[in-house]
Amino acid sequence: MTRLIINPNKKVSKINKEIYGHFAEHLGRCIYEGLYVGEDSPIANVNGMRTDVVEALKEMRIPLLRWPGGCFADEYHWMDGIGPKEKRKKIINTHWGGVVEDNSFGTHEFFELCRQLGCETYVNGNLGSGTVREMSEWIEYMTFEGVSPMAELRAKNGHEEPWKVDYFGIGNENWGCGGNMNPDFYANEYRRYQTYVRDYTADHKIKKICCGANVDDYAWTKEVLETCYKHSQRSPHGFMDGLSLHYYVHPEGWEIKGSATEFDASVWYKTMFKALYMEELIVRHANIMDMYDPNQEIAMIVDEWGTWFTCEPGTNPGFLYQQNTMRDALVAGITLNLFNKHSDRIKMANIAQMINVLQSVILTEGEKMIKTPTYYVFNMYKYHQDATLVDSSIDTEEIGTEEAYQVPNLTESASVDDEGTLHITVTNLSLDKAYEVDTLLVDTTFSDIKGDILTNEMHAMNTFDDPEVVNTKNFNGVEKTRTGIKFTIPACSIVHLTVK
Repeated sequence: MTRLIINPNKKVSKINKEIYGHFAEHLGRCIYEGLYVGEDSPIANVNGMRTDVVEALKEMRIPLLRWPGGCFADEYHWMDGIGPKEKRKKIINTHWGGVVEDNSFGTHEFFELCRQLGCETYVNGNLGSGTVREMSEWIEYMTFEGVSPMAELRAKNGHEEPWKVDYFGIGNENWGCGGNMNPDFYANEYRRYQTYVRDYTADHKIKKICCGANVDDYAWTKEVLETCYKHSQRSPHGFMDGLSLHYYVHPEGWEIKGSATEFDASVWYKTMFKALYMEELIVRHANIMDMYDPNQEIAMIVDEWGTWFTCEPGTNPGFLYQQNTMRDALVAGITLNLFNKHSDRIKMANIAQMINVLQSVILTEGEKMIKTPTYYVFNMYKYHQDATLVDSSIDTEEIGTEEAYQVPNLTESASVDDEGTLHITVTNLSLDKAYEVDTLLVDTTFSDIKGDILTNEMHAMNTFDDPEVVNTKNFNGVEKTRTGIKFTIPACSIVHLTVK
């Protein structure tokens, strides 16, 4: 019998809804065909945005969308994507697939998409190949209300009222595709560029995101913060609201990656092991951040995360299209439980990417659309958004096929929403063993328990021919006990319980 202890009365931290954010880059078929089909498409749309995709994302309660990249952001010149579509500049997308980018999806289209989704906006600026003036004028174009050249240009292009930019990234992966910079050089560029990302309204502050580390580059985190603090008349808080972190799960390594659909048990556990490595990254980067920001005023922003496998055979290798199985679902469940547990430091995270790229929640093919196993995890976990993390712990045992890649059999997190409802999410990483879980709910009375479950064999996936292989079902095997609840979690599964 496995013991799970939850104390709903011991509040830990708020789980920002932005932890459940998403990322859409001009990459492969994420934007075009995935989100945007154009106003004249036979596929049902509103102002060019696919109706079926928008409705699915709204059901999942998407809280935030990051755009236009990614690597694409530091080659993106925003003026190419405004004005009449037939006059917009066509370019080659040198990062992703070498295809023509016609810029028909630009600033106006992004904010229209976010309006339809009802989500917050995270715009990534071009520091790598752009100028301070270009970034400053983009902010003015998007947010200034009054008389100015950029506000007038926005009105001329059909949108008189300004938009709200909730988050703005000052460059992306500037240690790599964003300019191959050293940390001290980037930090000084960050200081300069962010100065001109101005708040034009008193009642809305743009939160500025600084480019943080790639995986375990702890020296980058330290040197960026050190340079940002140097000769400062104030702490970086105020001109830095968040520091990013990027980490992808490559079970077979960066060069090989491995198939998204063909793998054995040893690769399964290796994938789980590498997903759990996220916690070490969070803790060690947070410890460095605490040296400079002991009051934790600067948030950790994991704005790119997820699985990255070899693209599907027969597809453009620059499009990063991969299928999505129960393995991806478990990675999502594990990672979101970790983010919940570290919500004192992590205030935003964006899975990469939303549609048709890497660990997508949705795949499209012409008029067809499917929800992936990862989609269903986000839909189950949506109740944690803006809830309060509460104290919880679970007994675990080490499992796996190889000594080097042993993992705990279970992970969990629990939160209480504004109505006092307790939400519990548990993942079972085992491929062949179910576990009976006896849950102690400390000093808690309740009258109603509901549950849903996502489970199948490890290779199970949804296809355009068979789109309902993996989806959530009611989980009825929960018993009320004298001190809490008891249930059995099947192998290779994710369970969400609602306790009222």
